Amino acid sequence: MADAAQFWNKIAPKYARDPIKDMESYEITLNKTRGYLRSDHAVLEIGAGTGSTALLLAGECAHINATDLSEKMLEVGRERAWNDGVGNISFEVRSAEDMPDGPYDVVLAHNILHLVEDLPSVLARAHAVLKPGGVLVSKTFVKPMSGLHLEYRVMKLALPIMQFFGKAPFVAFHTRAAFEAAFADAGFEIVESGHFPAGQERLYTVARKT
Repeated sequence: MADAAQFWNKIAPKYARDPIKDMESYEITLNKTRGYLRSDHAVLEIGAGTGSTALLLAGECAHINATDLSEKMLEVGRERAWNDGVGNISFEVRSAEDMPDGPYDVVLAHNILHLVEDLPSVLARAHAVLKPGGVLVSKTFVKPMSGLHLEYRVMKLALPIMQFFGKAPFVAFHTRAAFEAAFADAGFEIVESGHFPAGQERLYTVARKT
């Protein structure tokens, strides 16, 4: 965990400067997520990074607790919130496994669940901190189901080398079926799941605590 925090702290300045690679997919994700938020909701975001998503969704809910294991990432988020005059976001250094006690109406886990080493424990903790009927909203890289997907194949070959030299974090390669089964095992019912737009390798999933 310390190594992961060190990695993300190191790349925080570059991460903050880089533009979003797939803006169309990001906008779809935001709009879909807004549909699950209400003005009285308490929201927890894990893997919040520099707070970009929290800042764009803060107006849709009462409060967002934005957590990340990288203090350097969160420093950027705090500065952005201050500059934008957004006062209903708190920023807290925590790993995905160490979610603060709720209860929360919504847990956001955008682009983080494929980066955790123990997915079942993270999902179990998310289930524990949610209110009954609350939802976990995730966007997560999963293995492509068909086609060549040259970029994925190159990444999988290069990743161990990059990790050896500290240039890449841990990445899990879940199949969609295994990923969705993990939600069911943790006590969730999936209410929405799909690739938006079609062909996008990151899977958008909304799961309700039952």
